[in-house]
Amino acid sequence: MDTRIQSEKTEPIDHDSLTRELAAFQHPSRLKSSWQLVNTLVPYVGLWALAYYALQYSFWAALPVILLNAGFLVRIFIIFHDCGHGTFFRSKKANRFWGVITGVLTFTPYYFWTAAHAKHHATSGNLDKRGSGDVWLMTVDEYLKASKSEKFRYRFYRNPFVMFILGPLYLALVSHRFLRRKAKRKEQISIHGTNLGILIVAVAASFLMGWKDYLIIQSLIVFLGLVGGVWLFYVQHQFEGVYWSRGKEWDFVKASLEGGSFYQLPAVLRWFSGNIGYHHVHHLNPRIPNYRLPKCHNQIPVLAETNSVRLIPSLKSITFRLYDEEEGKLVGFGAVKRRRRKMQASAA
Repeated sequence: MDTRIQSEKTEPIDHDSLTRELAAFQHPSRLKSSWQLVNTLVPYVGLWALAYYALQYSFWAALPVILLNAGFLVRIFIIFHDCGHGTFFRSKKANRFWGVITGVLTFTPYYFWTAAHAKHHATSGNLDKRGSGDVWLMTVDEYLKASKSEKFRYRFYRNPFVMFILGPLYLALVSHRFLRRKAKRKEQISIHGTNLGILIVAVAASFLMGWKDYLIIQSLIVFLGLVGGVWLFYVQHQFEGVYWSRGKEWDFVKASLEGGSFYQLPAVLRWFSGNIGYHHVHHLNPRIPNYRLPKCHNQIPVLAETNSVRLIPSLKSITFRLYDEEEGKLVGFGAVKRRRRKMQASAA
């Protein structure tokens, strides 16, 4: 089912009016943010202790606790994410402090990640500005013109096992642990500082519970949390009817409303994912704290008309591999064969 906005059925969007309406929700509440820290970090630490005690009986007794705590790690990442946008607290110092702390817990360097993520927000849905903080996406025409080695690398990258299993491991062990050549000094310090913080926590926890138990629990929590996080990021911009455009035709509001999904998750998953399923609202105004996104979505009519993706149907997103500019939609690799036959027929 095509879930794109049917623009011909709706009134033209008044950008200035929409900006003013969104701005009413962008102010963080110290009380709500502080409570979110408490109801996320306290259970996270408590479940860590419970997982350790359960592990003394058996791995299988600890596994459900570890899985639950991975959900809390996803929620911690949303706090980290809001701090990176400067939206969790009014104070820049408070955002930086909690951004660094939650960055250590999620194995993500704060300044390094926020720099890449800012580029993602500025270029989302723009075919001419891909490659910064996004999922590698080629068009059908680009794939047809690519070399054999580049096609192999792309198919390897887009393989679901690689993307959702090896990908999280790569983020945790490689991408967020080592410097990039073009990384700025602040980003370099961020990577080194995060690595040091992780090491300090690891040494302290290993001293308290033993390095084997720490490694089992920590590696599984981080891995499972990252699997969930990668899936959320993927499905927010890889769904049926998603917006992509080029050059002067690219429009920020359309890229936000039609290029970011409204992921309708069950209430418990919305809580653990910090309402990030309201991704269209977040892209329109990343200054809105996560706990204000639902109310914003419900009170501004145009936001309710956007892409709606439900949990089970969203699994179809795994089959999307390329963007077909002629069709204006995401397609699988089968579209390459169809395009070749079309080209051959035109040449005949």
